[in-house]
Order: sequence, then C-alpha cells, then structure tokens
Amino acid sequence: MPDNEALAASAMKAFEHVVAAAGDFSHRPGQHQMALEVSRAFSQATLGEDAQPTRRIAVIQAGTGVGKSLAACVPAMAIALARNTRVIISTATVALQEQLVNKDLPRFVELLGDHVGQTVTVALAKGRGRYVCHTKLKRAAGGEADPHADLFEDESPVASAVAKDTQAHQMVVLQGLAKQLHRSWSGELDTLPVPQAEVDWSSIAADRSTCTARHCPDFGSCVYYQARKQLATAQVIVANHDLLMASMGANVLPDISNSLLVLDEAHELPQVASSQFAASMDLSSLRWTDQLAKRIQKVGTELRYDSTAQAITLCRDVRQALSDLQTVTMDLWGLDALKKGAPERLPFGVLPEVLIEPMRLTSGLAQALAAHMKSMSDMLSKQIKESPEQAPRLSSMYAALGALSPRLDGVVDTTRLMLANTEDATPDAKWFEFDDERGLVRINAHASPLMAGPLLASYVWPRVRGAVVTSATITSCGRFDYFLSEAGLRADEAVSTLEVQSPFDFAQQATLRVHRTMAEPREVPAYNAEVSQAIAQDLSALERGALVLFTSKAHLSQAVSALPDALRDRVLVQGDASRIEILRRHKQRVDEGQPSVIFGLQSFGQGVDLPGAYCETVMVAKLPFTPPTDPVGQARAEWLQSLGRDAFTELVVPATSIKLNQWVGRLIRTEQDRGQVICYDKRLSDTAYGRRILQGLPAFKRV
Repeated sequence: MPDNEALAASAMKAFEHVVAAAGDFSHRPGQHQMALEVSRAFSQATLGEDAQPTRRIAVIQAGTGVGKSLAACVPAMAIALARNTRVIISTATVALQEQLVNKDLPRFVELLGDHVGQTVTVALAKGRGRYVCHTKLKRAAGGEADPHADLFEDESPVASAVAKDTQAHQMVVLQGLAKQLHRSWSGELDTLPVPQAEVDWSSIAADRSTCTARHCPDFGSCVYYQARKQLATAQVIVANHDLLMASMGANVLPDISNSLLVLDEAHELPQVASSQFAASMDLSSLRWTDQLAKRIQKVGTELRYDSTAQAITLCRDVRQALSDLQTVTMDLWGLDALKKGAPERLPFGVLPEVLIEPMRLTSGLAQALAAHMKSMSDMLSKQIKESPEQAPRLSSMYAALGALSPRLDGVVDTTRLMLANTEDATPDAKWFEFDDERGLVRINAHASPLMAGPLLASYVWPRVRGAVVTSATITSCGRFDYFLSEAGLRADEAVSTLEVQSPFDFAQQATLRVHRTMAEPREVPAYNAEVSQAIAQDLSALERGALVLFTSKAHLSQAVSALPDALRDRVLVQGDASRIEILRRHKQRVDEGQPSVIFGLQSFGQGVDLPGAYCETVMVAKLPFTPPTDPVGQARAEWLQSLGRDAFTELVVPATSIKLNQWVGRLIRTEQDRGQVICYDKRLSDTAYGRRILQGLPAFKRV
C-alpha cells in the first residue's frame, strides 16, 4: 500500500475512533463520506518546497447536520500529526473562531489525543488590531510621565474623532483599562470590560506600522506577542479569513505551503479577499501631513538624516497635491453628488482627463515621501539593534512615524489603482464618495478589483499544497461553478468537488409554501403592504417559535406597524436590542410555552441556531436579491454587459440562491425538527430564474 493510502487509512481510523468514543455522535454516512474525501486530499498533497508539488484542494458542500467540523478537522489533525506539520483552520468571524476553540475542538482533540497517544495543542489566532498596545494605552491614559511625549504632542491624548465633551470621560475609561490590563482584562478587544462605544479603540490598538517588537520597552508585557508565542508551539491554529488574507507574506501564520488548510464558511472568502485588495484615501482631512512633517523634523534631526528638509518639503507637496485633487474632484461632481447622496463611480474605471495629471502628481509625490519614510524607519531599526540602551527613545521615534504611515500608504495604493491601465485587462472599480459633515465637504477616493477570483488564483492558491474548502452553502442553483469562479478555483487542476447531502429528510420534516400576492414585487408599496398583512395573518396561527426575514429595514418597519396589538407583543424586532439579547428573550419565551417571533434582516438569516420549537416557521418576505447597487457590483455588471453577458444571470441569481439557502437553513437543525417555510415572493415558482433557485433549495415538500 502506498504511503499516502496508508496515511488516509490511518486518518479514517482516527476519525472513526473519535465518532465511536464520543458516544453522542451518531453514525452519519455523509459525514463519513466527507471525512474520506478530506483524508484523501491531505494524504496526497506534497508539503513544503518542491519543484513539482502535488496539490490537492477539496471543495466540499456539506449540508446542515452533516457535522462538517468533525469530518474536516479530525482527519486533518491526524494527518498533520503523522506528517509532523500543522493545521490552519480558518473561518468567517471571530465569534465562529471562539466557538470552534471553546466548544467543538476541545472534544475532538481530547479523543484524538487518546487515540494517537499524544497531546494536541490548539491556539486561537486573531489580528494584531484586536489587541491593545500597552505603550499606546499608557500614553493615551496619561498614567505615567512619557519622556518621549514631545514626539506625539501634535495629537490629542484621545483620538481627535472623539467629541471634546467626551474626552474627560474617555480619559477616565482609559485609565481604568490601564489598571485592569494583565489583571482582570486580557488586553483583547473581544474581552473589553467596558462598552466598545466608550473607547476609541483605534487610538490604543496594536498595529504593525508602530511596532518595534522586541525592542519596545513594553515588549515583555505585550499581549499580542504573548498570544503569538502560543501560535509558535500549537499544532492546530484557528484563524479567520481576514487574518489569513492579511497574513500572506507577513509571517503571522505558519507557511500555508507547509501546512494543511481547512477553510470553513468558505462562501465568505471571495468577499473578504476582495476587501483586502481594495484601497482608499481621504482628500479632505489633511492635518496628518502637517503632523508627519513635524515628526520628520524631530526624528530626522536626531538621526542626522541627510534628506530631512527634502522629506518635509514632500509632506507639504503631498498636502497641496491632495488639496488640488479635491478641488478638481469637487468641481467635477461635488454639488451633484451631494444632492443625490450616492457615490460618483467612474464608468469602466476610466479617469476623466482632468484628473489624470493631478492624480499622477499626487502618486509620484506620495511614493517619493514613502521612500523617505522607509529610509528613516530602516535607520531607526538599525540603530535600535546597535544601541539597545537607546531603544526606548528610538522605538518612540519609530512609532511616531509609523502611526501616520497607513495614511500615506493609502494615498500610494489608491493612486496606483486609480492610474492603472484598464485597456487590456479587467477594469478596476473606481469611485469617489462625498459627505457633507457639519457644513464641511469630505471626499474619499476608492479603488477595488472587480473580482477576487483572479487575485486569489495568482497570489494565494499557488502557495496552497493541501486544502479543504467547505461550507453548507457553496453551490448555487445546484452547481459549484459560481463559487469556483468567485474563489479563483475554476481553472485549477488541483480542485475536486463533492456535495454531501444533509442527513435530514427534508420532504418529511418540512414544507415549503409559496404565497401568491396580487401585487408584483416590483410594485414596492403595494407589494410590501400586501405581504405585511399576509405575514400578520400567518403569525396568528403560530404557537411557538418563528423567524421572519426581510430584505429591507423599511419593509420590516411596515410589517411591524401592520401587526394588530395582540400579535405585536409576540414579536422581537432587530434593532430594539442586541442580537444576543433578542435570541435570549426569544428562547425564554418559547421555553415558557409562549409564541415568539423574531423580525430580522440579513444578519438573522445566517449563523443563527434555533433548533426545535425555537424555530418551527421561517417566513421570507421577499427573495433576497442583491442587485448591484454598490460601486463594485455596478462596475462588474457594467463590464459583463459590455462583453455581451447577462449580469443578472451570472451574478444576481447565483448570489440570491446562496443567500436564500442560508435563510431557509435556519429551519431544520436536527433530525427531530419539523416546520414550514413560507415565501411570499411568487417569483420563486413563477419565473425561470426562480425555478433555478428553487432547484438549489433543500427538498422540502411543496404545498
């Protein structure tokens, strides 16, 4: 038997041991099928540097109830232990990370450890910005005299964005956080002991541009680097998609070419990747250029940097160039854009002629200034290493420059994308946003790739040797094509696909009813009014838990207003309390034998687990179409139409299919659940595209 076959067999043996030893895990053929595919993919992949590596990427849709976490993670961990490598598990959000680390993985690793005879260690990986910077917190709280405060005298002790009448209160809050750090507070944003609204987190968060690592005076107490130490020894690292994308080439996570990668909630990956490749710059708030000039003056003088005067001049030139760019942009669109309250998008990403030279000038000046910033930072890094006794002062200089470098990087990156030639390539989305705040017009320029797929295909997937890409909602209208294209995997020969059916008998457990309205969905006022009345009528017959999902806040509010008083007391409305509190109240009511209904928007349509009586009915007020109203979506639709292709068919329908699957997936969560889906949008059954979407839904009994 070849080694990879033996490895796969060993992983399956470990998986079966965990299932049997757990006791409360029932045998699920689909879960076994998925674990087998995971074992094969990871056992065949060649890890590390190899001239001709064997790459395996298994894309698996695992329906609700399959138990995909166990099927993906246990074989991955077993093979990683056998190959003396590590597993990176990436999911969509920090909340899902914590659920894996605190709920699911502890049982898996304990039972797997018993089987293989060794301890399996797990670590939670979060982005640097979710940890407090001890040095920043001390400076912001003013708790002790900072001998280097002169470097930061051009900024307020608290962020300038905070209203002055709240600064005193925030100072008290920050002083309290400084006292609690390393005592009752871990230093993480997710364990903040005060409401997040009371803290300007960006002013005290750790960030790469200001960090001197081991040369920082507070390195020994740095909560971020303490967390990094755990990553260094852990065999299983649980990250999120944002961190995974941001860490490419940054050495935050282990090398993905020498690790096994499990991407959970993978349907979220393209959107996350797209945001990572986007850029923006502020054309109005330019005080940072004056701050940077002052800091360059101080730091450059102490370093005896030969080009200090030139760098200061560049700061002023960048400010003037951005101001001129703002003026030209305002002359082009300003008043009209403010009136219509919508971004001004550049068709096909083509810059107006009048903007090209100002943009080119801004880009050249910003790049020249960035080169000086890098030279000064390199000098500081070198001197910190050579003169440890000067490290505190030099580290403060490094932080003073670094605190403003993201603003400059934004100008460099945005102007580069704005000036990119789009004649021979897919155009980027480019737009300007206008905001009238307290009588002052603010303008922001944005640029983003149209699609993440090509970028993922170029920069991420070639580095991946072995990966499992999984979610309960990957296929769209019953096909993998849309996701593979969005994720940059469509032309990758390493990819295999598998759809694992849910163990639930949907035809026996649930029904689907399409309610035919007299009004057409495009007749918004009449349609919303009719659906609101129909929802109220259907709610009157319910005895336990229900979830009603809307595509707009206006329709939700209208439906609430249409409820008779006798029903209004049963309804919990998104926005009236936190999501956690609404779910708590809902479950409490149902537990007490009372009917309870949640009215919610998209955030209640995914990631909500309401088994049994908590959700016996899901009502869909309108198909969750997301027409391309954002600048990136509009630019993409425009480009497809220029190629003679149908954006609605290629983009809107597949995205709607995935979203609707997520929504109706709130209904059946266990083998014992029973319930109904009511869709008030007759397009689901009366149109060709609706029937395509219908084919991709669970096989509910139609009534």
